[in-house]
This record gives sequence, structure tokens and C-alpha cells, in this order.
Amino acid sequence: MAKKIGLFIASAAALMVLLFHLGPLVGLAITLAILYYAFKKYLKAPSTFGKIAWALIGCAALVISVSNVPALIALVAAYVLYVVYKKWNSAKGERTVPETDDPFVNFEKQWAELQKHH
Repeated sequence: MAKKIGLFIASAAALMVLLFHLGPLVGLAITLAILYYAFKKYLKAPSTFGKIAWALIGCAALVISVSNVPALIALVAAYVLYVVYKKWNSAKGERTVPETDDPFVNFEKQWAELQKHH
């Protein structure tokens, strides 16, 4: 029960951090998309003026994306939410049986494994 409470508190904190940093996260995604597009256009530009123009656009997008560093905190919070979700679901269906040499305990363990497969 204490593990579930701890997971709930961790997920609530991570969700709050993610929501507070959602703006920078969206800004980072947009500027990285612009940077990628500018880089592709830079490589395909036939003229020197086109290369300079796309390079300037790419540099501007790079500077703006660097200013969205708080978005990295949002990415870490999203990862924490993912890990908590996985642990919450793995803890839900597990039934632990202590390891001993007792044949009845081993039978219970094997029976639990057989029930998982049906």
C-alpha cells in the first residue's frame, strides 16, 4: 500500500511539472521542426543566397530552441510518468511467494504461474 501511495505522489508531482512546462515543450518542438526544415532546405538550395537565407533561418531557430531549455525538465517529467505507469501496472497483478524448499510453497508458485498463462 505504501508503494502505491509513493507512486501516486511521484506521478502527481511529475504531472504538475509536465503541465507547468508544457509551453516550453511545445515551443521546443516547433523550433526543432523549423530547424530541421531549414537544414533540409539549406542542403537542397541551389544558390548562395538561398543557402545564406536558410542558414539564417536555421540559426534563428537554433537560438530560439536553446531558449526553451525548461522543456528538458518536461521531458524528464514525462519519462517519470512513464516509469510510474509501468511500475503501477506491474505491481497490480503480481503475487509474491517467498522462496523456500517447502514443496507446498513451490506448488503454490507453479500454480500461480499456470494461472497467468490461462
